[in-house]
Amino acid sequence: MQVRKRSARAFAPAHITGFFCIHDHEDPRKKGSTGCGIVLDGGVVTTVTSAEELEETQIILNGEQVGGHTTRTVVNMLTNSPLLVESVANIPIGCGFGASAAGALSTAYALNDALSLDLTSAKLIETAHIADVVNRSGLGDVIAQSYGGAVIRTAPGAPEYGKVDWIPVASKEVLCLTLGELDTGSVISDPDFAWRITSMGKGAMKRLMISPTFETFMQCSRDFALGTGLASDTIIDAIEAVESAGGMASQAMLGESVFAIAEPERRDAVIEKLSEFGQPLAYHLNNCRAGLL
Repeated sequence: MQVRKRSARAFAPAHITGFFCIHDHEDPRKKGSTGCGIVLDGGVVTTVTSAEELEETQIILNGEQVGGHTTRTVVNMLTNSPLLVESVANIPIGCGFGASAAGALSTAYALNDALSLDLTSAKLIETAHIADVVNRSGLGDVIAQSYGGAVIRTAPGAPEYGKVDWIPVASKEVLCLTLGELDTGSVISDPDFAWRITSMGKGAMKRLMISPTFETFMQCSRDFALGTGLASDTIIDAIEAVESAGGMASQAMLGESVFAIAEPERRDAVIEKLSEFGQPLAYHLNNCRAGLL
């Protein structure tokens, strides 16, 4: 007998962190980060299909079967049934765009609908957050992707504990340049980096809250990238090149990527400078958030 399949589709946007502080806790619901970042219109679309003929859950990313540890944790937390999880990402993977969190969060929403679990958004967000932190693939992306915009994370953790505020900002183009991957887990588990990140992050947060504008966010992010020592020589060169063309730029945390903004009259000059290092990608900052499609 052919097994009837139930499926659902959901989207979760990319999130670029500009600066952050690490907040460790034995309870993964309370573990996370504070800081500020931006949510983009690019992201991950995931289709979840109930597939009882499979022996175990299969996770497909951009047409290829992957381990998908963060996404798999979400599945295991919500069901014992085997699923086919198919994600399509139009953002770079492992480069500071919150792709692991977006995959996990979109999976949670689609799985909930496909299996009629009738869970609230808070529970789905909590599940994705726990999966992200226990797999050390991220700390604060999930909560930001759940709200959209320029998100200030003022308290760490899942919805019951985490709190957010926003920088009021109109939709704007964000130019991105990916130079390579960076292992989030190895950085946040390094005691020296963790201390510098939290120290610099606290200072950046104080500056931002005194003057909560998008320009301040960009300046604080730039100073954070350089001050923590996370920015490589190539990242620094790319940031300085953007600034020489009249734009503002910083590093996507945590990734070997640059994100930049420019006034319309300086856009072409900024793209030309970024193109010296690779192929720029264009997204938009807006108020899109995770949810069903």
